[in-house]
Amino acid sequence: MYTKYFTLPTFTTEVLSNEMKAILQQVADDNDIVIEKMEVMPDHIHMLISFPPSKAPASAIKALKGRSAYIFLQNHPEIRCSQYWGGHLWSPSYYMSTLGNMSKEVVEKYINDQKYTETNKKPHKGAQ
Repeated sequence: MYTKYFTLPTFTTEVLSNEMKAILQQVADDNDIVIEKMEVMPDHIHMLISFPPSKAPASAIKALKGRSAYIFLQNHPEIRCSQYWGGHLWSPSYYMSTLGNMSKEVVEKYINDQKYTETNKKPHKGAQ
């Protein structure tokens, strides 16, 4: 299952990005979720995950978003104060899709390409 969820530009350093990756991996391990591919962007996360058919997809996302936010904001209370989602780390929305007629390799390449695209973005006109 491919999923994407949003925050404000929070993971702006490699340290913060790696911390969130580690937190998400621990939450996944604790909830019988396998993270097959993950990229943490400054304002969202792309993940390719799998979990047992007995687990509802919404339950998997709730576990990942809820627990990761709790742990991350315990470590960074200054970020909680700066977030626009009423003190929450994640936006209440997310995107999720089954692989359907796409291969796992296609989704993995897409996720990999997102990191490349983000790091090679040109600044917007008028940006300094």
